[in-house]
Amino acid sequence: MSVRLPAVAGVFYPGDEPSLRRKLASCTPQAQRGRALALLAPHAGYDYSGPTAGAAYARVEVTPEVVLLCFNHRSVGRPVALWTEGGWRTPLGTAPIATDLVDRIRAAFPRADLDEAAFHREHSGEVQVPFLQAARADVRIAPVSLNTHDRAVLRDFGRALAQAAGDCLVAATTDLTHCGEGYGVMPPAGKSPGEWAREQDALVLDRVRALDADGFWRVVEERDVTMCGIAPTAAMIEYARARGASSAEVVAYATSADGEPGADRAVGYPGVIVLSP
Repeated sequence: MSVRLPAVAGVFYPGDEPSLRRKLASCTPQAQRGRALALLAPHAGYDYSGPTAGAAYARVEVTPEVVLLCFNHRSVGRPVALWTEGGWRTPLGTAPIATDLVDRIRAAFPRADLDEAAFHREHSGEVQVPFLQAARADVRIAPVSLNTHDRAVLRDFGRALAQAAGDCLVAATTDLTHCGEGYGVMPPAGKSPGEWAREQDALVLDRVRALDADGFWRVVEERDVTMCGIAPTAAMIEYARARGASSAEVVAYATSADGEPGADRAVGYPGVIVLSP
């Protein structure tokens, strides 16, 4: 049995169970949960993006099995990769792999490969798992690593996922605009990194809200949006459309520069849910 050990516990989120539970509680507001098709949450350290992620997770019913659409920061592994057995460990315990769900995804999308290397040392999916475990202790996960910007592949995968996932929640992850010192992209003259991130991200979220795949790609390409999670976001949009949804709700948005006047960098964090139609 293959168990993925946490790569960023103690760095992106607390490394012991009591501290992690307290942190999750502080990030997750009390809210009415509804049946949802999907959500989109950020994947930075909880001190930065935890409240935005928590706002999204607080609004959805976490199903017994959850599809986890991960970004691949290191670009290691296959374009569409699956983790197929065992579980993912966090300080809250081990979330078992939903092997039957993984099998259904692979049957619906044969181009997906069984490739655990795509997930090694990758934090984007890992930081979602404690939110899922806190909401549902017995949750099982079907992790998918998306390492491609091929629009046709992501379109076909999203539509295939709609056939395979059944009533399972799909949790996708992205951070939005990265700009300022250290990111290689500076805001235009006269704008702070936080202002530029908000301006760029408002255009992206407008298209996500409309579940407009073509419009999403157009904004990202024409505005050169420096988001890490294009692939999970695009696949989530295609999945939601194929399941009959026509819109999403942006429940939270923040940047890493909020509350830091004069910050020399900024990253945007989205919290989005797609309720069942």
